[in-house]
Amino acid sequence: MDSAHELESFKFVRRDDPPDIGIEARSPLDRDRYDLARLGKKQVLKRNFGLMSMLGFSCTVMTTWEGIPVLFGGALLNGGPAGWIYGYIVAWLGTLVVFATIAELSSMAPTSAGQYHWTSMLAPPSAQVFLSYITGWLTVLGWQATVASAGYLSASMIQGLLVFNLPDYNLKLWHGTLLLWAVVVCAVFFNTVIVRLLPQVEVLVLILHVLGFFVILIPLVYMAPHGSAREIFTTFLNGGHWSSQGISFFIGMLNMVFAFLGTDGVVHMSEEITNPSQNVPRTLLLSVFLNGALGFGMLIGVMFCVGSFDDALRIETPYPILQVFHAGVGSSAAATAFMCLLIVLAFCSTIAIVATSSRMMWAFSRDRGLPCWQYLSKVDPRSSIPLISIATTVTIACLLALITIGSPVAFSDVLSLTISSLYASYLVSCSILLWRRCTGGIALPSLTHAADTTPINTSGARLVWGSFRIPGLLGIAVNALACIYMVVIIFFSFWPPATPVKPATMNFSVLIFGAAIAFAVAWYFAVARRVYTGPVIELRISGEEEWVKSVDSQTRDRGVTSP
Repeated sequence: MDSAHELESFKFVRRDDPPDIGIEARSPLDRDRYDLARLGKKQVLKRNFGLMSMLGFSCTVMTTWEGIPVLFGGALLNGGPAGWIYGYIVAWLGTLVVFATIAELSSMAPTSAGQYHWTSMLAPPSAQVFLSYITGWLTVLGWQATVASAGYLSASMIQGLLVFNLPDYNLKLWHGTLLLWAVVVCAVFFNTVIVRLLPQVEVLVLILHVLGFFVILIPLVYMAPHGSAREIFTTFLNGGHWSSQGISFFIGMLNMVFAFLGTDGVVHMSEEITNPSQNVPRTLLLSVFLNGALGFGMLIGVMFCVGSFDDALRIETPYPILQVFHAGVGSSAAATAFMCLLIVLAFCSTIAIVATSSRMMWAFSRDRGLPCWQYLSKVDPRSSIPLISIATTVTIACLLALITIGSPVAFSDVLSLTISSLYASYLVSCSILLWRRCTGGIALPSLTHAADTTPINTSGARLVWGSFRIPGLLGIAVNALACIYMVVIIFFSFWPPATPVKPATMNFSVLIFGAAIAFAVAWYFAVARRVYTGPVIELRISGEEEWVKSVDSQTRDRGVTSP
């Protein structure tokens, strides 16, 4: 197709059928294309994902239970076993209220743009464009950092395994950089060459995700000596030497927040899943419940099998959990096998994260929010995927990986942007939703006709609740709690892990976050404000007819039903 940004008109076929069977009589794919058109967008990506495949996608992006062993040392340092358990519960409930709110938004406007589209449709006209632009930058920034973070996690886990099995191995920083490059390049293979099989791969990964939990937990709990429940549930540690246990608790809780990070990945795949207004909210909530339950089970199991917490904190290997595995099952081969399973699942997470990040970059470029948007918004006509955005996403991650050679601390500060940037983007859209719902600015879906063709839930259009909504005061309470929780998480995400603060332990992410926002604001006033006007209306729907026929033949019959 020529330009993704030119205004087109939908033609409609008048039918003699009664209004109540108009849209429902059509195929689900036509209905999805119609719903997307009411948001002003053309269907250019294939809807290959269904509920189960997208649930696998979302669970592997989060990798919650897999993150428990990986984040073992940091959570023990600040909080200790009791702080870790109670912090996990707080993070789980906080994530639930945040994504219950985001599920409402995704049901209203299921688009790959996600947070910045919702900000644009909800914000007052005077702040609509600027707020949506900043939110888009925050989301792109957060997901780009997440790609680098996922690749680094897999690479460092491989190095930890080498240190554990090869005492003579001399760990070099540039080894990690090369391993990160290898991981993200392999992820590109799944996102390009065999992208048509990606939904089936995600279903298999979901099975591995669940079975892997039992493969590790059952032998560990059965064979390892157990600690006392009293010690585990009442022992708080302040290894960061903070002025109060409360500060140490919240800093340690960030490890638990990181274990739930990336839940909005499914949102940015909305234009590739069937029936997104229902399946995206379902996937969000199911993945939080499933991953939360598996993560809590792994956490309790690991805590009972650690042994001495003081000894665990003194382990100097990159991943202390390897020593815990070895001591628990009494076999270095079993510990290696457990770690290999975690590495495989971490790599699967990288595949999904590359897909999510590239779709977010593509969506924001489609609306002219990024430099070089003319190229980044292109979709390959043969595969219906944004190849240029995928290549750009991976290139940025590989360039960021070079930082590890000079300063792993600086690279860690870049990775910490994953929490601050993504949670800031959630906060903007969720806080404006709270204002809208308190002022009664959103209509109920029952008040709109099933065959209504007027635009909804986009810039300048009327606002209508989607199929998922938390009604009344309960919805306001959930929305408000989500905003409070996000403010707390963003605040503590800029704190260093320990005192006294030294250059090697300083958290410079606040500086990097501020610099990124300053660049976005400068670019907006220098260039972007002349081309970015919020989500671009690519299609216009006119008339009172009941059905939509796109003028672009390339958007017809391009999706297939997924498993």
